[in-house]
Amino acid sequence: MFLILGVFVPSALALTQIKLSDLTYKDCPPELAQGAVTSNGSGAANCFIVTGKAENGTYKTVYDADIYGRIYDANNDPILQNRTRLGSIPEVPPGVSDFELRISVPVNQPTPLKLKQFKASGFTAPVRK
Repeated sequence: MFLILGVFVPSALALTQIKLSDLTYKDCPPELAQGAVTSNGSGAANCFIVTGKAENGTYKTVYDADIYGRIYDANNDPILQNRTRLGSIPEVPPGVSDFELRISVPVNQPTPLKLKQFKASGFTAPVRK
């Protein structure tokens, strides 16, 4: 049954891979960093903006591209344990474009951060919410 249904999925719902490159990070501006806490709300955090290039090799805009990756601190300890989805990019036009992503890192995890295995995937039509 799954194979039959899979054949009729509209191509607009197909997942499109986005290549991420030139990854770096910087401190958040003060207005974004104020009051930063870890994702579970258990402690103070440092705020960083991850930036890079997103390459959409198709001729269509990709929507709701989920960003996946691993971030490690200076001691090679994971920043977000058991979580690889880091955020999303609302729209990625054809070609290469800039993206940024805000992350919170517990204050007790030393920098510099190491950004590994970043990738993204999204849809060639907006996903209804």
